[in-house]
Amino acid sequence: MPHPMIAVANNAEMTIVLSQQAGLQEENAAKELLYYLERITGACFSIEKAASAQAVPTPAIALGEAALWLGLDEPRGLGEDGFVIRTLGDSLALFGGCRGILYAAYELLERLGCRFFTPLCEKVPTCENLELPDMDCRQVPVLEYRYHNYKDFTDYPRFSVKRRINGPVPIGEDWGGHLAYAWFVHTFERNILNPADVFDEHPEYFSMVNGKRLRERTQLCLTNPDVLRITIEKVKKALADNPTCRLISVSQNDWANNCTCDSCRKIDEEEGSSAGSLIWFVNQVAEAIEKDFPDAIIDTLAYQYSRPAPRKIRPRHNVCVRLCSIEACFMHSFETCDDATRAVRRPDGTASRFITDLKDWAKVCDRLYIWDYTTCFAHYPMPFPNWNVLQPNMQAFVRNNVKGVFEQACGAAGGSTDLNELRAYLIAKLLWDPDCDLEAHMQDFLNTFYGAAGPEIRRYIRLLTDIVRQENIHVGFNDSCDRPYLTPERLGQYNAILDRAAEKVQGDPILLARVEKARLSLRWVRIKNRAMLEGKRDTAEINRFFADWKAHGLTRIDEWVSEQTTHKALLHPVWRGTDFLKDWWEEGKEQH
Repeated sequence: MPHPMIAVANNAEMTIVLSQQAGLQEENAAKELLYYLERITGACFSIEKAASAQAVPTPAIALGEAALWLGLDEPRGLGEDGFVIRTLGDSLALFGGCRGILYAAYELLERLGCRFFTPLCEKVPTCENLELPDMDCRQVPVLEYRYHNYKDFTDYPRFSVKRRINGPVPIGEDWGGHLAYAWFVHTFERNILNPADVFDEHPEYFSMVNGKRLRERTQLCLTNPDVLRITIEKVKKALADNPTCRLISVSQNDWANNCTCDSCRKIDEEEGSSAGSLIWFVNQVAEAIEKDFPDAIIDTLAYQYSRPAPRKIRPRHNVCVRLCSIEACFMHSFETCDDATRAVRRPDGTASRFITDLKDWAKVCDRLYIWDYTTCFAHYPMPFPNWNVLQPNMQAFVRNNVKGVFEQACGAAGGSTDLNELRAYLIAKLLWDPDCDLEAHMQDFLNTFYGAAGPEIRRYIRLLTDIVRQENIHVGFNDSCDRPYLTPERLGQYNAILDRAAEKVQGDPILLARVEKARLSLRWVRIKNRAMLEGKRDTAEINRFFADWKAHGLTRIDEWVSEQTTHKALLHPVWRGTDFLKDWWEEGKEQH
């Protein structure tokens, strides 16, 4: 029997079908299928809306309710993100949640050979005679919250849908929406109680450190009943003002100085962690808002001093704990890294490794999220060879009851270098399926995005990761460019590889520009280390680098200061532009 066909000789053989009650997400999924199927086949497809099962034209690619009319048993347990694709005779059924139906459409297109690498780099095959695939596919992601903030995703929400990101990218409801926060992290001062407003009248609201209430770089006194009352009132108002937001963060400020008054210290010492008083406090907020907001989740941080899990207290069912890996080494997996200097201290002075904290929180928390780090924030361009740990770390999260992951990336408005387009693509794949064939996805990306230079880029990645593994080099989220894998000799090796990569794509200006953009990472480290370690400043070379940096549309080099301030620092020279500031956050967020 001949295999059913989607198109033959530029003619459509199937109709895309919706029910007349189809929602906006189903309509957009159908439109995406039509757009890409026409690009693949050169045929003209149509979308029809049927009133009943009897009215469905076949053969069909049927979505939503129309898929059930084809005979698909209604799937259970898909949630908002899961989907089913099944071949039924000469037709194809797609069914899924509000985001899942869109993911189903893109999954089908990927099975047909499409790839969505970046917003500006897609691969769409040409196939005028296109067979209907034999499919029986059900996918439900293990992570309910999947997010990273690479520029290509935050600036292009519809591309984020293609890559199945559902965190706080501004994705409209017609494209499935996203999991939104009413308040997002470090909210003690920003959203609850600002000492500039109330400290003079109520110093007791703020943290006591060494017997003194702090006005600056303070936290809240979590055992003060008025602080609890005020927090509950403000959380209720924020949720009422943001009815589409299920998540709200009640979390410490982005520095130390947790309260050590007698009441707070007593809880923390009993719990063996400064998370004790925090969870004690957050649980009461969560209990107080549950009646009015039964679907809301109070999110808090296990971060720096609050990273170790408490001994006895348990987060309520409507509390989410977001565990942060900021102290960790990112060159080795969390399970195998032997760098003892990256532990945090409990109140009794004992050390706790990140993997220990992850396992401890997994035992006590039903909704555990992760805040992980994927770049050097002090030097965005610096090669950050974490390629070999992305998958084992994601798998460790899932093994330990994690339900959501945020991979914090370069947040610069112009993006950055260090092959971040590839890293963003791979992380999105892992967020959906931690057990995916990551090497195959990497090769797929490299072969298209870098063309003939792809094998050399893979060789460059392999050399970087081999060196940090073989020499057991540890690198954190904020280290300087003077690491042992970035010596002048090593930089020469990396540059030689990129020379070969550039040579292979000399005739293609787009591919060559991508290789030269990647080389900016090496150029940055070389001029930075020459200036700071060797005392050699070549003003012309520095200025050429910044001119080329801007030519690629790139902006900040350092998370916390402008490109101009970084340029100034290099000319002075000092390690970072933040050295000119009283507080590292003084310049504020980048202005687009």
